[in-house]
Amino acid sequence: MGRGDLTNEEWARLLPHLPANGGRGGQWSDHRRVLNGIYFRERTGVPWRDLPVRYGKWKTVYERHRRWSGDGTWDRILKAVQARADAEGRLDWSQVSVDSTTCRAHQHAAGARKATPTNGSKKGQSRPATAPTRESDDPVAA
Repeated sequence: MGRGDLTNEEWARLLPHLPANGGRGGQWSDHRRVLNGIYFRERTGVPWRDLPVRYGKWKTVYERHRRWSGDGTWDRILKAVQARADAEGRLDWSQVSVDSTTCRAHQHAAGARKATPTNGSKKGQSRPATAPTRESDDPVAA
């Protein structure tokens, strides 16, 4: 077991909330090994392809993380762990806060419309408001 890997107690708490292995088709590799790989990646920030070999194939770890993110498994695990911690009195809800900080950007960064251009970028020059789309629209060609 590596530093930062799940302890036996942590694993026992998570195990009931993990999806069961399907009866047909290919079988999933060990959930504990894959979870440790996901946690390692989240903790260190390494690219998926650079996961240590002890966590199995990087693509397996990545696919399991992606699948569980999409099907709501992570949400169910979070709710279950929070509920148990709350029931045991280990969760202090008075310490929870929501950050609603806003950051104002410069108007040009927000895609604000610029003032409409005049009929000439330099004094004395004029141009049509829109470019002709066909030769028959061009007054000079007529």
